[in-house]
Amino acid sequence: MEIAEKNRSVLYLFIIFVGILIDRFMSTIFSKIISGEIPSYKVAENDSFLAFLDISPLTAGHVLVVPKKEVDYIFDIEDEEYQALWEFAKYVAKGIKKVFDCRKVGVAVVGLEVAHAHIHLIPMNQVSDMNFEKPKLSLPKEEMEKIATAIGDAINNF
Repeated sequence: MEIAEKNRSVLYLFIIFVGILIDRFMSTIFSKIISGEIPSYKVAENDSFLAFLDISPLTAGHVLVVPKKEVDYIFDIEDEEYQALWEFAKYVAKGIKKVFDCRKVGVAVVGLEVAHAHIHLIPMNQVSDMNFEKPKLSLPKEEMEKIATAIGDAINNF
């Protein structure tokens, strides 16, 4: 009985260790952005969510909104947090709309490219602005910084 109990304890510690390794080395790029390991162009943040510019945008002002808690599939998020995520996204979208001359801010949830739930907010004037198959933009760092600051300022001035 004593050996089995020791084996169970060792197995338990091993499982914890593997979990820590997975968290450390297998976290998503978005988790690394949230933790500050990877730089980003932040536009808004609170305790639960982060909004930052997509580095390969469909249009200038393309923002990603992510929960800080790493969840792969958006519909796996608990109801209260799910609703709060959309409220945060709405807040960010209003900031985007103030900065960009666009008819609407389009919303997309694709979730195949990064295993971390996220919402795309895209300034749009026509449906093709939301075509994820079209070539992505590559904006200079200075322009990305300017856009992030402008959206952040617009959000902060509500």
